[in-house]
Amino acid sequence: MEAFFIIATGALVAMTCALLGSFLLLRKMAMLGDAISHAVLPGIVLAFMISGSRDNFIMLIGASLAGLLVTLLIELLHKKIHLQEDASIGISFTWLFAIGVILISAYTEQVDLDQDCVLYGEIAYVPFDLIYFSGGQLFFPRATIISGLLFLLTLGFVLVAYKGLKITSFNSDYAKSLGISTLAWHLVFMSMVSVTTVLSFEIVGAILIVALLVVPPATAYLLTKRLKQMLVLALIFAVLSAIGGYYLAVFLDASIAGAMVSFAGFFFLLALIFSRLRARSLKVDAYLKE
Repeated sequence: MEAFFIIATGALVAMTCALLGSFLLLRKMAMLGDAISHAVLPGIVLAFMISGSRDNFIMLIGASLAGLLVTLLIELLHKKIHLQEDASIGISFTWLFAIGVILISAYTEQVDLDQDCVLYGEIAYVPFDLIYFSGGQLFFPRATIISGLLFLLTLGFVLVAYKGLKITSFNSDYAKSLGISTLAWHLVFMSMVSVTTVLSFEIVGAILIVALLVVPPATAYLLTKRLKQMLVLALIFAVLSAIGGYYLAVFLDASIAGAMVSFAGFFFLLALIFSRLRARSLKVDAYLKE
């Protein structure tokens, strides 16, 4: 059962990241997850300073608010000041991370407080934090329940908002000409990304989340140019990375998170080779037809 819960949790988190990451990739914001993982530090510190507690729930609230703040800053710098997207991300998260470091050194120097308490989750510990139902007869890991709810929330969001996300991701100018508020769509989507990624950090850790937001969608992007197919392929690669990564970690007696990312990278390499071979064969066919 322990293996099942670990794999199920990893797969649910991976699928959540695959759905959100696909649209981040199309919006050229694939590294937003990495930005959020650094930018949440001041939120964690301020949550502690205000509450005086290191309870994980309070820390997650502070981290989520900081994640929302960094997405707003990125949007402000990119849309209003006309900085490039990557520059906006770099400036926003380094600035917020630096503020967090200053707050820790100035006001919480004697307290064992840093982003490890929220961001360095470990998926191997999933089976040990259980929630019991039906008088203790039925139980599930807390992380599995949270990751399942997050996936359902994200899937529902993508299904309901699919058309809006599609048009604002591919052609924002055309969306504006239709009277669609691209800013509103962007802020709603970024808020969804921020909250779900921060909540996932505690379950599996920031490194795994950042990788899963990028690698499965990028793998799918190499194989198709249709959005629906890309989303389905990203989900498939996400699940296979979770399953294969777990068994690779068991075989090597190594880090589960590291093995899952390695498996995702392996699929990306295969997709890259396949896409190159397919492109070459298409060029040859075009040459022979001339």
